[in-house]
Amino acid sequence: MSTAATVTPLTTQDAEALVAAARTAAESAGVTVSITVLDAGGHLLAFRRDDRAVLISGETSTRKAWTALQLDAPTADLVDAVQPGGLFHTLPTALDRPLLFIAGGIPLHRDGRLIGALGVGGGAPAQDHAFATAAAAAVLDAASAQRA
Repeated sequence: MSTAATVTPLTTQDAEALVAAARTAAESAGVTVSITVLDAGGHLLAFRRDDRAVLISGETSTRKAWTALQLDAPTADLVDAVQPGGLFHTLPTALDRPLLFIAGGIPLHRDGRLIGALGVGGGAPAQDHAFATAAAAAVLDAASAQRA
């Protein structure tokens, strides 16, 4: 029998709360965005594209979330790694499913374990990163505080 603690996976309720929190952050900045939430297996839990968000933002939010999940790192922290001479220079073209190394994707953790990822697209990269991190802090940190 395993002695490892069970970590509650990312739920649909979590995903919907993350979308709402990211959308609130974006709206307060006057930015229209797309938001993607993936579970730990890379499966889509929630997606929303604001009516006026650029169409490509749907694809970029999903790819940012996928990249953050696969590398367990914020995409903002990986931008330099894919530049010529960087550690992951060839990674963006090495896989069948494309990764996207633009800020706005973050891995989601609960009790130190990877449970999914959140991607935001549509604003400037720094804005997308800020909206994603604000949503994760509002939803996951609040949930951790309630369990404690």
